[in-house]
Amino acid sequence: MVSKRQISLMGSHEIRVRLGGISRQRVYQITQGRSFPEPIAKLEMGNVWLTEDVEEWIKEHRSDPEGD
Repeated sequence: MVSKRQISLMGSHEIRVRLGGISRQRVYQITQGRSFPEPIAKLEMGNVWLTEDVEEWIKEHRSDPEGD
């Protein structure tokens, strides 16, 4: 029997919400930065990231995720 691994992903919209409703343009700037994790996949609808990678980045780089 094959074990199923649950993964959690975030797209730009989820990152916007998680960072307090910042603009789409600001999400683009943040996700293009050198310190932001690489996306796990690049799809036609946009990039997606592992939630755990994004949460770790937020913990390290954003003292107040609600403020921008």
